[in-house]
Amino acid sequence: MQIYLVGGAVRDRLLKRPIKDKDFVVVGATVAEMIGAGFQQVGADFPVFLHPTSHEEYALARTERKQGSGYKGFSVHASPDVSLEDDLRRRDLTINAMAIEVTSLTDDTPINRQVIDYYGGLQDLKDKTLRHVSSAFSEDPLRVLRTVRFYSRYYDLGFTIADDTLTLMRQLVDTGELAHLSAERIWQESSRATMQLSPQVYWQKLFEIGALTEYFAPLHNAWDNIQIRETVQTALYFAGQMRLNLSQRWALLMTSLSSLFNSENSDSTSNVSTAIKNINAIGNKAKVPKAHTQFATLFAQQAEKLSTINSLNAAEKIDLIQACGAHKEPDKLSQLLVCSHVLQLATQHRQMMLALNSFHAVGMTDIAPNLKGPAIGAALRQSRIEHLQAQQ
Repeated sequence: MQIYLVGGAVRDRLLKRPIKDKDFVVVGATVAEMIGAGFQQVGADFPVFLHPTSHEEYALARTERKQGSGYKGFSVHASPDVSLEDDLRRRDLTINAMAIEVTSLTDDTPINRQVIDYYGGLQDLKDKTLRHVSSAFSEDPLRVLRTVRFYSRYYDLGFTIADDTLTLMRQLVDTGELAHLSAERIWQESSRATMQLSPQVYWQKLFEIGALTEYFAPLHNAWDNIQIRETVQTALYFAGQMRLNLSQRWALLMTSLSSLFNSENSDSTSNVSTAIKNINAIGNKAKVPKAHTQFATLFAQQAEKLSTINSLNAAEKIDLIQACGAHKEPDKLSQLLVCSHVLQLATQHRQMMLALNSFHAVGMTDIAPNLKGPAIGAALRQSRIEHLQAQQ
């Protein structure tokens, strides 16, 4: 019997990041031996066991074969003759397919510092690349979301997704396999990604590969508008930097559907009603916890007033307190106000980035060559103003 620390614990150890959970693979053992050692089996048909004291997961080395649709359509084979290399081959990314041998079932001290790496995970860590282990990646649609979640998690370290892996992800989207994922798993991956330091890259990448259309269709449609997409992505970036909670981040994402961006319909009441309908539709489809949907709905309803606090009269402020339930939950009002400020900051940031782009887009070659002295600066300024006006 041989026991190995595998997966995320090895990856994060090498990245010198905090290790949250430890997972182990046991090679050369049987179910009876694990139970005899005091381990508790999780599920009757799945060879995963909980350690009797640490409650960490120990799984028998296993292989899987695709037999149906979705991430549940697999038959599992676990026996003492399954090797560590076979077990690691079924994993999603090379950086998650490394192992370190430990002493025993009761002692997880590494035998040595050697990292067992059959599939190039060490090199991909060095190159900061997220790459699939094998073609088996295409058998599990959940890996599309997991890969993008890891991308958002390690984005600030400079990680990218390998081109060939992106191709497989797009193919999985195109086949409609994501429709077979449970809403609970969709939300689990999406909520974890939304709480990363750079949550915007998760949603941006899913949009780019067309993966929002199944569970987040209204969001995908809204993001066809570049103003909405860039503003909300910036708001999510600021939300990550400011460590906002999940309800606040979800509300900012859902402002994509808000009347704040709807210039085609001047009826704000109708726009808010449509936004709330879409927020609830996404909430129901993706099984978003009600607390987050309710907070996002409240922000959509009150966003306009929250952004104009200084101009509200006494009656309007009292009404806003009532509408937000702030007389019962003062913290909720604070959270809503922070969301409002973040959204305003994102809007201002996008406007000034457009201005900066226009400033750099116009140079000496774009003005008359015969100008002298102050006329040069005046001409550059005017050309940059006209360039910016054309972009807005």
